[in-house]
Amino acid sequence: MSKHVVIIGAGQAAASFAARLRQKDADCKISIYGEEPSLPYQRPPLSKKYATGEMTAEQLLLRPQDWYGQNEIKCNLDCAVQAINVDAKTISLPGGEQINWDNLFLATGSRARTLPASIGGNLSGVYLLRSLQDADELAGELKEGRRVVIVGGGYIGLEAAAVCRSQRLEVVLVEAADRILQRVACEETSTWFRTLHEKRGVTIIEATGLERFEGTDGKVTTTVLSDGRRIECDFALVGIGIISNTELAESAGLEVNGGIAVNARCQTSNPDIYAAGDCTMFNYRNEPTRLESVQNAIDQAECAADNIAGEVRDYNPYPWFWSDQYDIKLQIAGLNRGYDKIVVRPGEREGAVSHFYFRDEALLAVDAMSDPRTYMITKKILEAERNITPEQAADKDLQLKSLM
Repeated sequence: MSKHVVIIGAGQAAASFAARLRQKDADCKISIYGEEPSLPYQRPPLSKKYATGEMTAEQLLLRPQDWYGQNEIKCNLDCAVQAINVDAKTISLPGGEQINWDNLFLATGSRARTLPASIGGNLSGVYLLRSLQDADELAGELKEGRRVVIVGGGYIGLEAAAVCRSQRLEVVLVEAADRILQRVACEETSTWFRTLHEKRGVTIIEATGLERFEGTDGKVTTTVLSDGRRIECDFALVGIGIISNTELAESAGLEVNGGIAVNARCQTSNPDIYAAGDCTMFNYRNEPTRLESVQNAIDQAECAADNIAGEVRDYNPYPWFWSDQYDIKLQIAGLNRGYDKIVVRPGEREGAVSHFYFRDEALLAVDAMSDPRTYMITKKILEAERNITPEQAADKDLQLKSLM
């Protein structure tokens, strides 16, 4: 009999894994179990094009519905797996049904961090933005003249601010850290995006925390900040990071350390169970790493599928990310962890610029703002494991392509 591969989760990693495994193995049985009622869909457009009505739910789908039938991939939606039994090689479904598996693939992803009810996190009108349901609930709020407070100055918060301003809402963004993007970008990139948003009419308040939300009849009406300021609002958006969904893995006895621990072949501490995407922690350049990106979800999932299909290989990522804000596309190549030097290089187009990250003269990453040519060349250089020196990056007359 052909083996049964069970996928827990129905996001980007799940869809990429299923497609790759079916390509490599035409005979194995593949079953997907997802908590949400929808087929696997794209998350990045939720706040940008879906909530504003520019995309439909069908357009969000990573694969059309008939693709799964044509490829004999069974999708069990709105079906939250309750437990994993590693000894019996079964999963438990609601109602107690047991499903056998030969290999298990965990694509449980992540969830948005929430605010406690004690500070108003459960008031009506306080939204998260992680799922299709979140975007559906938010869509009705995006009306000209309404007032929104956004808590969190990372990419999710800034993208939401751009969408709200594009719909002519009044936007206040609050960031507890000293600057927006502090956790993920250099000060130069933070300053660039702060200027961009302020020019578009967003009020940005940094180094100030949220004290609480207040409401009337269960509906948020006021945001109270840690310095005592009170901001009236019609609704609020919370974008303060994500948490890996590791509970199933942990309860099954798999190793978890800030994410489901996987080796270079995407195996968990149980060699018959693989994992990929936001839920995983893996070794990248000798450091435990969790990458929250589409790139990682796709590439890691495909590596896991290859290994299950018998094409043994290691996962060696070359990270890339992007963020769309207004008419600006930020493209990031590499991982800037541990940088000690920044070089600012003007782009070829007016207003375009790239920020290069270095550690000990070695190129780590680049933030390219409306500078796609610099991004693509730098990405290829990083993937070829070649280098650009700080002096070369600073020389605007040097054609970076010549370094490839």
